[in-house]
Amino acid sequence: MDESTLWWLMAGITVAVELMTGTFYLLMLAIGLAAAAVAAHLGLPIASQIVTAAVVGGGAVVAWYFAKKRRPGDPSARADRSVNLDVGETVHVDSWNADGTATVRYRGASWTAIHRPGLSPVAGMHRVAELVGNRLLVDPL
Repeated sequence: MDESTLWWLMAGITVAVELMTGTFYLLMLAIGLAAAAVAAHLGLPIASQIVTAAVVGGGAVVAWYFAKKRRPGDPSARADRSVNLDVGETVHVDSWNADGTATVRYRGASWTAIHRPGLSPVAGMHRVAELVGNRLLVDPL
């Protein structure tokens, strides 16, 4: 069997295993195996094929790791509108207490609102950013 065929088979098996496990990193390794198959088609010796697979596959894994690390993470379920329908609604804050809380009327009940750390509390309309326990974390509009 030709060397390139073995590399293509290994790449295909790696993709199949990735589909069963759901790890994206195996796809990056499959790219390295496919690069080694191309190197075999070009007639490079087996040592160069192995180095090609390692460099391309390893480089793709490292690149994906840093690209994923740089992206902001998904919002928590507490701040996700599709999970919690209170997120995005508006409330009116009449005044803030000395401890950084305020009592607001929302959905026919009294709720405790807190402001985001680092922001100075101001009275007026606020948007619910997330729920922290049974408190509304609000941002000024």
